[in-house]
Amino acid sequence: MDHVRSPIACFRGRSRLCLTGALTGLLTFLSSPPAVPVPAGGAPVRGSAYMGIGVLAHDGDSGTRPPDARASQTEGVDVSSHQLDVDWPTLWDSGTRWAYTKATEGTSYTNPYFTQQYDGSYATGMVRGAYHFATPDTSGGAAQADWFVQHGGGWSNDAKTLPGALDIEWNPYGDACFGKSHSGMVSWIRDFLNRYKSRTGREAVIYTATSWWTECTGGYGGFGATNPLWIARYASTVGPLPTGWTSYTMWQYTSSGKTVGDHDRFNGAEDELREFATG
Repeated sequence: MDHVRSPIACFRGRSRLCLTGALTGLLTFLSSPPAVPVPAGGAPVRGSAYMGIGVLAHDGDSGTRPPDARASQTEGVDVSSHQLDVDWPTLWDSGTRWAYTKATEGTSYTNPYFTQQYDGSYATGMVRGAYHFATPDTSGGAAQADWFVQHGGGWSNDAKTLPGALDIEWNPYGDACFGKSHSGMVSWIRDFLNRYKSRTGREAVIYTATSWWTECTGGYGGFGATNPLWIARYASTVGPLPTGWTSYTMWQYTSSGKTVGDHDRFNGAEDELREFATG
């Protein structure tokens, strides 16, 4: 909040140089809002959602973690504006080899830290990807896929860029299923996936929790044959998968890494991760 107070303090001092600098700071503050714009005791502000926000609230965190399996599974991380600028070299040194960065939400929000996070992980040597937080109550699936692709959610066949991910989970701003019926939700997801495939040539990854999928799609099983699954479950095992999938591609297994991102595992070795990135 220093950016907000400084113009007032400078005005009292009646220093033109000070006032000019303070106003510049205020404009910077307004164009780059706080990373966690959630009023004390209030509902989250649009744009502040992150991967797992609804999963943690509805499914909870068991506090147990899976055994170390880095020989057969590859460690990853997912980040959003909540992490600000990420220390990618430290994550690399800890064994993290892939990362997803929140790019967009709805059809108006873009992550102000996206460039540092998305390009920074790539520069460190990680395989990187972008994700879109879905808000099916604000606009259509195709429109949100377009916004995502236009603001960092594309894909390139360079063995270091993962296909975009659709984060579809409980609505942190209102009705759990965004006011959609089962068929309405399935149609919205299909519209997003079809548009993303037509724009990029890749099938998007679906990030979700089994309980949300059952509640909000009615256990629809039609995407399992085409779209990779990123399952969210904060426990020692992945548990039952959503209808339609017999295996998972990625697993978000903890929500306790908010300062450095949530931690995930790719269900394969590092060479298989790079194969997946190439399509």
